[in-house]
Amino acid sequence: MASFSSNTYSRVERVCRHMPVVLNTFLVFSITGEVSYLVLVEAPLEADRTRTEWISCWKLIHLLAQYFMLGNICWNASLFVKTSPTIKGVFLGGEGMAQGWRYCYTCESHTPPRCSHCYDCRACVLRRDHHCVFFGQCVGFLNYRYFLCCLLFMWAGLLYAVVMNVEVFMVILKEGVTPHSVLLLLVPWIMLVSGQVSPRAFAFAFIADTCVVGLLLVSAFLFFHVLLLLRGQTTREWYSSRRPYSQGPFGNLRHGLGARWFLCWLCPLIPSPLPGDGIHFQVTGSLEPAVAAR
Repeated sequence: MASFSSNTYSRVERVCRHMPVVLNTFLVFSITGEVSYLVLVEAPLEADRTRTEWISCWKLIHLLAQYFMLGNICWNASLFVKTSPTIKGVFLGGEGMAQGWRYCYTCESHTPPRCSHCYDCRACVLRRDHHCVFFGQCVGFLNYRYFLCCLLFMWAGLLYAVVMNVEVFMVILKEGVTPHSVLLLLVPWIMLVSGQVSPRAFAFAFIADTCVVGLLLVSAFLFFHVLLLLRGQTTREWYSSRRPYSQGPFGNLRHGLGARWFLCWLCPLIPSPLPGDGIHFQVTGSLEPAVAAR
């Protein structure tokens, strides 16, 4: 009985852990499909039919830009998940343990500075920033580049999708700000269940709403993590108001994204070796929290 309960719990835990990943993937491809439909089917045609060649070229440019962003999102996300940021298989060495090294009783190992244990990943993570629930993996030293680039292209893709969905909002609000249009924008599910709108109208309204909300959330995340990157901080160090490892804006870009930080965001396959090993960091400031120093 105990074994059955344990197996059931582990299965439920596994499903819950992967649910955000599945939902995130579904939303990304749903938005891509809807925007592709807007470009190919609903795109307004000019009255002059002699310009059909130009219109086709314009549609092709739209699709290429769209699928370039989608490809970067998927590729960066895939490499982010495949690149383990943990200490598993990493030789930590034995020197310098007095400089911020700690002992993790869960992993039964000494861990270097900026390394902390993640109970979701069940391992200590080098230069751990946080556990990303949307991808089911920690953001650490080795996969930080893929996380940030994925976030960048998600922001660009959502901004593009919002611009493309302006026509959808105009159609919904063509009769003015009425209770029907407001409810369709705010609670499209209720409007669908109550039979007030068709499934097609619901799908467009729901995806348009998702684009706007997603853009706001991703914009906040992207701004925060770009700020952390330029300051040479992790989320934990930001909470404690510490910047002991900052190398200046350009040095921090190089340490976070690698030697080719100015190119690596274009494609995840561009090699950009990191200058460090995730274990040893040059200390440039106080290791004590700013609050404790006051």
